[in-house]
Amino acid sequence: MLLKSVTSIAAFAAVASAKIFYAGVAESSGEFGVYSQTKEKGFGLPGKFGVDYSFIDKAGIDIHVDKNKINLFRIAFLLERMCPLSYGLGAKFNETHFDYFKEAVDYVTKTKGAYCILDPHNYMRYNDPSQQPMTGSIIGDTADKTAATTAQFGAFWGELAGRFKDNEKVIFGIMNEPHDMKTSLVLQNNQAAIDAIRKSGAKQLIIAPGNSWSGGHAWTEGTDSNTQLSKLKDPANNFAFDIHEYMDQDFSGTHAACTQPASKLAGVTSWLKQNNFKAMITEFGASNTTQCAQMLSDMIKYMDTNEVYIGWTAWAAGPFWGTNSACCTDSKQWGSLEPTSKAADGSPGLYETVWLKVIQPLVPKQLVWSGISSVTGGTVSVKPGV
Repeated sequence: MLLKSVTSIAAFAAVASAKIFYAGVAESSGEFGVYSQTKEKGFGLPGKFGVDYSFIDKAGIDIHVDKNKINLFRIAFLLERMCPLSYGLGAKFNETHFDYFKEAVDYVTKTKGAYCILDPHNYMRYNDPSQQPMTGSIIGDTADKTAATTAQFGAFWGELAGRFKDNEKVIFGIMNEPHDMKTSLVLQNNQAAIDAIRKSGAKQLIIAPGNSWSGGHAWTEGTDSNTQLSKLKDPANNFAFDIHEYMDQDFSGTHAACTQPASKLAGVTSWLKQNNFKAMITEFGASNTTQCAQMLSDMIKYMDTNEVYIGWTAWAAGPFWGTNSACCTDSKQWGSLEPTSKAADGSPGLYETVWLKVIQPLVPKQLVWSGISSVTGGTVSVKPGV
């Protein structure tokens, strides 16, 4: 009887995990180097690659893929560096900056065989990242004469997608965390991006954000909710929603204490099911406390057992965090999810205390390692060569 029960549990776990096709970590550092204490517009732009900002550390990617067997990385960049203010948002790129970004994407996808989310980390804003996430003009805001237009945003995405249309392991993340704007404008900008991406000939997976910081807990709430995004249309039928969810008191990912359980996702999960949509949670995280460990485990298991979720990236790794923390520490220096990251006092960092201890055991043993990125996933297997 005991053997039968254990076998049944193992079989259920394999089925549940198979619903997650993509699992990994967000790579944050490409958006660094622009914050200004004095709100100086243009501070840190364009910045020096490798000094002010970077995209990935190849050795860290190696560990995550070869040892941890994850297949997804979300690589952040700034629109103001890809499309300098002197150009304006659109199809004209700073080619030197693009080449640095492409090198990182190619390393993840072509050298290591994993998938990569392209992440413009701009909060649906452009022209002033000096105090992100609050500064910059809202893209498409016709009442703001300094704002980039929806058409320019579409032009940007058409150009970027066209440059990666032959890389089947790319995923187009339309925008990081739009907030404090009309959801109808998020819908408008998302649709312009989708249309431009498909017009470029790119067929890979697109993930579309919601308003209100893309927060899953708030997705269906309020009088201007993200339920309006059900109107999005993709001629290729290959898109999902991009959701973020933290477990601290205000869902911000800044506090060490976890108080918000995975059940807060019930509303958006129901909405996804009712509308036959899928989603990725591309930002979530927690501190190294015992309570957070349990709630973080519950979050990953929640995604495993709800088939509307096809993938996730934990927040965050990245080469420039050092002893600083990307998530959930009340500004304490506990390190990040970057391999070899340590706390400021030299003790084990969040890579060891959160990733290896809590997240790693819950990474599905089988993920998608080949084929075009897709909302329907693909054939899952252990990492090739293992």
